[in-house]
Amino acid sequence: MKSGLIVFLIILNMSVYAAEGMWTPAQLPELSEVLEAKGLQIDPVSMSDLTGYPMKAIVSLGDCTASLVSPQGLVITNHHCAYGSISYNSTDERNLLRDGFAAGSFADELPAVPGSRVLVTVAVQDVSNTILGGLPAGMSGRARYQAIEESEKELVRECEKDKGHLCRVASYNGGIQFELIKQLEIRDVRLVFAPPASIGNYGGDIDNWMWPRHTGDFSFYRAYVGPNGLPADPGPENVPFQPQHWLRVQPKGVQDGDFVMVAGYPGRTNRYRLSSEVANVINWRYPEYKIALEGWLAAIMTAIDGKPDAALKYASLISNINNETKNYGGMLEGFAKGNLVKRKQELERELQTWIADHPENQDSDLSAIEALQVLIDESQSRQQRKLYYQLAYRSALLRAARTLYRLAREQEKPDEAREPGYQERDLVRIREQMTRIEGTFDAEVDQQVWRHLVLAYAAIPEDQHVDAFDQWFGINGNSIDTEALDTQLEKMYAGSSLADTQARLDWIGKSSTEFETSDDPFIRMAVALFDGDMKIEEWDKDLSGRYLEARPRFMRSLLTFQQARGRVVYPDANSTLRVSYGVVTGSQPRDGIVYLPFTTLEGIVEKNTGTEPFDTPAGLLRAIGEKQYGAYIDEQLGSVPVNFLSTLDTTGGNSGSPILNGKAELVGLQFDGTYESIISDWDFLQDKTRSIQVDVRYVLWTMEQLGGAEQLLKEMGVGR
Repeated sequence: MKSGLIVFLIILNMSVYAAEGMWTPAQLPELSEVLEAKGLQIDPVSMSDLTGYPMKAIVSLGDCTASLVSPQGLVITNHHCAYGSISYNSTDERNLLRDGFAAGSFADELPAVPGSRVLVTVAVQDVSNTILGGLPAGMSGRARYQAIEESEKELVRECEKDKGHLCRVASYNGGIQFELIKQLEIRDVRLVFAPPASIGNYGGDIDNWMWPRHTGDFSFYRAYVGPNGLPADPGPENVPFQPQHWLRVQPKGVQDGDFVMVAGYPGRTNRYRLSSEVANVINWRYPEYKIALEGWLAAIMTAIDGKPDAALKYASLISNINNETKNYGGMLEGFAKGNLVKRKQELERELQTWIADHPENQDSDLSAIEALQVLIDESQSRQQRKLYYQLAYRSALLRAARTLYRLAREQEKPDEAREPGYQERDLVRIREQMTRIEGTFDAEVDQQVWRHLVLAYAAIPEDQHVDAFDQWFGINGNSIDTEALDTQLEKMYAGSSLADTQARLDWIGKSSTEFETSDDPFIRMAVALFDGDMKIEEWDKDLSGRYLEARPRFMRSLLTFQQARGRVVYPDANSTLRVSYGVVTGSQPRDGIVYLPFTTLEGIVEKNTGTEPFDTPAGLLRAIGEKQYGAYIDEQLGSVPVNFLSTLDTTGGNSGSPILNGKAELVGLQFDGTYESIISDWDFLQDKTRSIQVDVRYVLWTMEQLGGAEQLLKEMGVGR
């Protein structure tokens, strides 16, 4: 009777807070009553089947989400998710970022940036007992970390015996649960269609995280496999992937108040962190990261000034830094307007009281918060070094040298004993990483920016420094001879062959002795830093192992407490497949301000200045002026919808995720959130959190107006 009451309370609570939660597919059958009441018209149980419709059509790009939309492997995602590939294929003479791209045929499709993947999740298996079952009590942090890592590597090794698949182990709720995730790894990915940035990035950084929004943030890839239908390296003999399932596009879109879902791979949320962790983010981490990123960005902008080719190479990085910087600023504003730390502190007091009052509960742990806090304090004591030292080796050539030398050291071990990331399974990705540098690297820019980052590192407190790095550059305390630094940097870039792609690739497979006797300055630096870096890595692993013991203790207590109170319980996002649900609706973020749920074509004209980032193509302006709305007009709006708002619970990684209606048909793409929603990584605000989607009607209308996409529209089953 007690458990039944708890389930009833959870369902009742979810009915009120319907938008909150990034649910695992396995949880969806438990939400059947709520989902059906809200507007889901397919069997909720089918949503938990990763081999069926629609889940088999939802794919990961690694850092974004996408979806299959045709039987010929056509993949739709955001423009900003394809930004790297668009930039990679751009030159000053053929600027695809500026002009857009439309492949006239399969043969015209362009290779995506090296390392691109389309990952189709095919199976998820709970492996918690395999990983945790044999861990003895009293293990050191380092031993626990190693034992878990060894179990994960063995599971992955067995899983990947099925060739063409990529496997990984994901942990949930701090390490309470582990799942083995198996994905079809499609390695030949090609760019098919991208609107010009004046559509795909309309509004640029000015409109980023803002509403109203008028951005056509969409692009298309195509997934290719070998002639036998299995994943293969990129090659002219490959053929379009033929999926079992692909999403049906619904050109009628959605209306205000309609039920919607988002399925995708959200990155990370932190909604179950302690109050002290939230306070540190507010008081140190986000302000410091924001300052560091702004300095890094300013150095890049200065370095690329007057260099259009270099600007293209760094366009994707600049976009990412801009987005992250604005994200930190928005979250700080959100924290300042809220009382999250106070609410966390109150929750922790209530939890401690509940645990004391329920000693019979096996998952109650009165010392859980105190044990976790010890590790939090230790972690925060090194956070300044972590930030600035990571930035200090952002030279593309140093990063390449470090990866290559680490690979040589790891290859001295049996494959099963190597560090994850340096095993035989990782060699293809390392080669792609070495190749990808050529499209994102300019020696003069790299040198100038690295100089700034080294000086920023030198300025942090001496106890946060790394001895070997200081010795290499002659840093004494916070003192560094800038003239000597400039001379050293000049010699390093002039004396290294690592700027050449083939030279980088040639180092793969060489022995550690060959690295240690090399006269290449970046190789020599990587060798000099190695021992110190390994000490830092060992410290990190020991701390992580202790977290893997302490965090689950806290989370078991918290989840048991929340379930007893009838609260929603879903895991923090961890880049695994999730489903959120909500409705199309606007909001009132501040007094006197109302966000309507839709924007329209007319808003594009109102914003247009003819100057980037509000420089709409003339053809689109003419079509809007002549009201050439075609089949995509919304009669209630009297225009074609461009973007819309919803209560969907999303975060980074959800970019490109398909927005589905109650029949699981594609009606839009997730690409952003409102400024008031930035804080949703830490806190979900029912009245203010809103996701921003590009309406599928605008996608289809734009493709028709730009031309060159007739065959794609036909392939998706829509169009004139």
